[in-house]
Amino acid sequence: MNPEALYRISYGMYIVSSHRNGEPNGQISNTVFQVSSSPVMIAVCLNRENLTNEFVRESKVFSVSVLEKNTPMEFIGRFGFRSGRNYSKFKDIDFFTGKTGAPIVRDHAVAYIEAEVRHEMETSTHTLFVGNVVDAGILSDADVMTYSYYRQELKGRAPKTATVYMGNLEG
Repeated sequence: MNPEALYRISYGMYIVSSHRNGEPNGQISNTVFQVSSSPVMIAVCLNRENLTNEFVRESKVFSVSVLEKNTPMEFIGRFGFRSGRNYSKFKDIDFFTGKTGAPIVRDHAVAYIEAEVRHEMETSTHTLFVGNVVDAGILSDADVMTYSYYRQELKGRAPKTATVYMGNLEG
């Protein structure tokens, strides 16, 4: 199998966030998509080992911050390669609390979407959360970052908990 074929699926780069008792946590994700228009619903896919998954499961809410193309790798690494179990990802980050109580990252974001979970589906490693959109907004007119740009131009890689991680298949 050639894993490059799977990298040709179009993805974006996002921070998916939630909260537990007011404590924020978030992670990088490339798996966010709209699933219906009436009502407007989106889905996110999060590894079951990640703290953000626990927060979404317990609070039943999540937010998505759509990252701009020029987001620094250090910022991506903060949310993508560190665990909220032993690192405060939101320390010194510009964010606000949305209508659902979920944190919404402003730093390097072009837009945000906020949702209340209506459905969950388990896969072998991840949970697909589907939620009704309760709020959304534009934060910037900057170009959005795609996963292709992240991999090809920035030479970024996926952590082992990412939906696209294929370390065992890459040569």
